[in-house]
Amino acid sequence: MSAQTNSNQGLNSHQTSMISIAAYTSVGDVPSLKTELNTGLDAGLKVEEIKEAMVQLYAYCGFPRSLSAINTLMTVLEERKAKGITDQLAKSVAVENHTTNRYEQGRKVLEELTKTPQKKPAPGFGEFAPRIDAFLKEHLFADVFSNEVLNYRQRELVTISALASMAGVEAQLQSHITMGKNTGITAIQLKQLAAIIESKINRTQANTVRKIIGEPILPVMEKDMMVRISEIEILPEYLAEYNAILKEESSASVKIEPGVLAIFPMFQKESPNQIRIIEIYANKAAYQSHLTTPHFKQYKTATLKMVKDLKLIDMNSLDEASMTEIFKKLK
Repeated sequence: MSAQTNSNQGLNSHQTSMISIAAYTSVGDVPSLKTELNTGLDAGLKVEEIKEAMVQLYAYCGFPRSLSAINTLMTVLEERKAKGITDQLAKSVAVENHTTNRYEQGRKVLEELTKTPQKKPAPGFGEFAPRIDAFLKEHLFADVFSNEVLNYRQRELVTISALASMAGVEAQLQSHITMGKNTGITAIQLKQLAAIIESKINRTQANTVRKIIGEPILPVMEKDMMVRISEIEILPEYLAEYNAILKEESSASVKIEPGVLAIFPMFQKESPNQIRIIEIYANKAAYQSHLTTPHFKQYKTATLKMVKDLKLIDMNSLDEASMTEIFKKLK
């Protein structure tokens, strides 16, 4: 299992990229995943390592997102090959698992990961639904884990990253953080993982990791959070073109920029060229960063001639405590 002996060991570039790849795979963010795959491959991640992580993730985020990620990896590799880039391969893959008792094999793997005895069937859910207990042991911890392209520590890092990115799986996340520590994932690595989840997914999800590992929870809404309403009047002859550019810019801002909490464009029913945009930024620094992004600069330059009037109205929230609950319902 090659457990780490240095408790101060931080994440290396391979681990950082694998965390991001697992996170984007689990939430289905294909554009960001494509970017991160290129980053990881450039950093020296092997193709088979990434592929194996995506295969494993079917058990945590489902076949649709696992298959989508694998198809994205195929596309990235084809594009890189066309550019003359040769990516590293890993050792050959063990395709078949020839053990005579896969349930027992998986049970022993789980005992090694948890450092606790594993009853047959698993108490609780295993007694209530024996088939899911069999799938867990035979398919995941036997068949999938029998492939040595990734070791146990690498696999737990992938799993923790995926679970940390998804809402509603805190109990499973806590279990796998414990397993991850048993395989040698250090406290500082988990702290760094939380920071990556915050930058790639959001602070709320990162705080689930921080809560479990005993790190301070960071406030989702900061004191200098910015809320703004933009009132824009568009010249009628440019309305269709402007709307298309605005939709692309607002979508990119929310997807790409962690500090952009919302950019929600609307128009008045009786006057479609009267545009209103609700903008929410985590803090003033996030807003200033937003102004320097290529997609915002492109929007500003392309629409300058289309705007007849622009008014920016900074707002304060009357009930900050309810804001997170309001946006949760939109999910």
